[in-house]
Amino acid sequence: MSALAWSEELVLQHPQMDATHEEFVELLNAAQAALARSEAEGLAAWDALVEHTIGHFGQEDRWMLATGFAKDNCHSRQHDQVLAIMQEVARLARDHQDFGPLQRIIPELAAWFSMHAQSMDSSLAVHLQVAGFDPETGLCQKPQAADAAPISGCGSDHCAPDHASA
Repeated sequence: MSALAWSEELVLQHPQMDATHEEFVELLNAAQAALARSEAEGLAAWDALVEHTIGHFGQEDRWMLATGFAKDNCHSRQHDQVLAIMQEVARLARDHQDFGPLQRIIPELAAWFSMHAQSMDSSLAVHLQVAGFDPETGLCQKPQAADAAPISGCGSDHCAPDHASA
């Protein structure tokens, strides 16, 4: 059984984000399958997921900064927290041969990702579209006014109401 199945619920109608998210799901499932075969294979597959996630979160964080988000916004903070946990689980497995946290995190990460994609990332996709942001060029057709306060929330229903328009 897969940790998470790619489905229409995860599609955000943002081609670059959707492709990155689909790859995340594939790598998460690959890590789960590899861990079922052996701890060494599981750790190697987990490391591949961590490397993907560094780029994945970095890409979204750069898009947010380019479109008016504060550097320390709640979406980016969540990325930092999740990535730190993913790296710690790898460290425990690698340095202490403690694979329990790695085995337990996979279903938890699948549940978190599904919620994150459908809330924070969905809001980000809408924000990018409204701003006219082109991820290929980094140009924004409707940049935030120079005197506007940076966006500190994520625009989802679960965040501070200060930026519901994001």
